[in-house]
Amino acid sequence: MKTISILGIAAVVLALAGCATTPPPKQASTAKQASAAPKGGGYYLDDGPEANPPANLDAIPDAVPRKEPLNPFANRAYVALGTTYTPQTARQPFSEEGLASWYGRRFNGKKTSSGERYDMYAMTAAHPTLPIPSYARVTSLDTGKSVVVRINDRGPFHSKRIIDLSYTAAYKLGYLGRGSARVRVESIDPDTFDMQGKAPQTGVYLQVGAFSRADNARQLRDRLERQLDIDAGQTRVVLDGSLHRVQLGPYSSDDAAQTDRQRVRERLDLNAVLVRRD
Repeated sequence: MKTISILGIAAVVLALAGCATTPPPKQASTAKQASAAPKGGGYYLDDGPEANPPANLDAIPDAVPRKEPLNPFANRAYVALGTTYTPQTARQPFSEEGLASWYGRRFNGKKTSSGERYDMYAMTAAHPTLPIPSYARVTSLDTGKSVVVRINDRGPFHSKRIIDLSYTAAYKLGYLGRGSARVRVESIDPDTFDMQGKAPQTGVYLQVGAFSRADNARQLRDRLERQLDIDAGQTRVVLDGSLHRVQLGPYSSDDAAQTDRQRVRERLDLNAVLVRRD
């Protein structure tokens, strides 16, 4: 399950030694409740959440797609557990459905295949072949919830799993307790992430919905303008992969965004999420 570096066989041995069949503890409804869960999450006997994870995991924004040069070492062909993998060396459309897993404190702070340190509370993921770095939308096929993650690691290498999410990404999709979930993984092209063709401004945004059809996204955008009585310049439809995401912003601060988030919940009965563009 866990990602391993392509630079040496030692990490392969570590992954083989660490796999567990014992299911993790049940998902807590809040981050504070998750901190009280028994030790031993994910698919590793000694993995899982830390004793006291941050209390604001829901507020951690999705990764924001942007152009980055590909890592010259992390996208070479490699062998893991007897299987040869050939990563993409150019960004291209990609979509796949299967099981997602997650990894936690056992690997927190250790080097990923990109050379960066793994942060279990960041919105990142490991994938066997998507370019490093790149971005993907991961959608739960059971609940429809979705997150955007940055691919910076390799794995998982279990035949039935297609992506390994960070602790926070798995938390936001709601499958920490089960250890795995049925998902759709879709690559994101930063060049077409903004459907309006404008350079995204830095700041804080609210994401109110995501649709496969552009007309449905526009209908929600128009509804937001009417029912929230906001300027049309504060709404936008952002396209990444095959989804059209409806966003409000930018806001000058998290507090300002949270105020409108409450208005969206009260007037439209929709749960908006914060997205930060740096």
